[in-house]
This record gives sequence, structure tokens and C-alpha cells, in this order.
Amino acid sequence: MRLAKIVSVLGIFAMTSVLIFGFTRGDFGLDGSKLLANPWGIVSLVDLYTGFTLFSGWIIYREKSLPVAVLWTIAMMTLGFFAGSLYAFLALQTSGGDWRKFWLGKRA
Repeated sequence: MRLAKIVSVLGIFAMTSVLIFGFTRGDFGLDGSKLLANPWGIVSLVDLYTGFTLFSGWIIYREKSLPVAVLWTIAMMTLGFFAGSLYAFLALQTSGGDWRKFWLGKRA
């Protein structure tokens, strides 16, 4: 479980860094239009949002509160795996070292 926590914290730091970089150095409208004009850009976005959707399904499954799950899902869809890494870290922290509780949440 310690390794999983380390990986999730590294994900938080990495995503924080690249989000700050993107928001301060990039032009979302200009860069986004270039991405959508490229077939591999579209493939990458579909791949990314498929992963976001699957991860969000796990969040919805394990959360006790639907409103909380919806807020986490919105965070996933807008902040990407910054939110996913943070969610995983918090789930690891609250699982008390129990992998079953980590994966199943309220259903454990």
C-alpha cells in the first residue's frame, strides 16, 4: 500500500506541474484546435476520456454519497488524473491498509 501512496503522490505532483505549465504557457483555444485537427489528437482524446470514464465509474461505485461521486467525476473530466491521483491517495489513506476497502469503498 505504501508504494501505491507514493505513486499517487507522484501523480499529484506531476499533474500539478503540468497543469500549471499548460495554464501559464499554453493557449487552450489555439492548442486545442490544433489537437482536434490532428487524427492522432482525436484518438488521444478519446483514449483519455475513456480512461476518465472508467475511473469515474470506480469512484461512483465505491462512494457513499452520489453528490460527492458526481463532484469527483466532474473533477476527473476537467482536471484529469490530478483529480484521479488525489482521489486514489485519499482512498488509500482512508482504507486503513485494507485493499478490499480501498477498491470497494462503501461496499467493503
